[in-house]
Amino acid sequence: MKILSRLGSLVRYTVAYAAITHCTFEYIGDFVLCKGPSMEPTLYSDNVLLTERLSKHWRTYQPGDIIIAVSPINAGQYICKRIVAVSGEQVLTQKPIPIEAEYSVTKDGGGAAADKKKPVMTKDYVPRGYVWIEGDNKGNSSDSRYYGPIPVGLIRSRVLCRIWPISEATGL
Repeated sequence: MKILSRLGSLVRYTVAYAAITHCTFEYIGDFVLCKGPSMEPTLYSDNVLLTERLSKHWRTYQPGDIIIAVSPINAGQYICKRIVAVSGEQVLTQKPIPIEAEYSVTKDGGGAAADKKKPVMTKDYVPRGYVWIEGDNKGNSSDSRYYGPIPVGLIRSRVLCRIWPISEATGL
């Protein structure tokens, strides 16, 4: 009987701690491991970030905030980007060349990359309830320049600081 009593106590504590941990990570904040080069030189692959989810209730997202969001292209993936503009703001951006155009072959045998056209600048406005996000590494980032502004509802959390590697721990 004593073993069953201890086992029951262990199960109750385990369930309680699991519930507290789940609620903390779901509603307060969590840790995120960065992968990919899109935020270099600010963040590198394998940096660990501390994020929070509470400030959205009393503070709106601002340009310059680094956020973790659900990818608008692949809902099973999270992205880390910087907010460049919020609802109502104008964005002047250079549209990236689609990768298909870089490798397409023209009739004379030359590639589109050989044409070297002048970059096209476009003016967009961010609609209400959306934000414009971009990676700090503009040449290696899939962001709002490709898929347009994203709904604020896709934002999961805001980055507070980098905690790993410890030698580079800093507020962002």
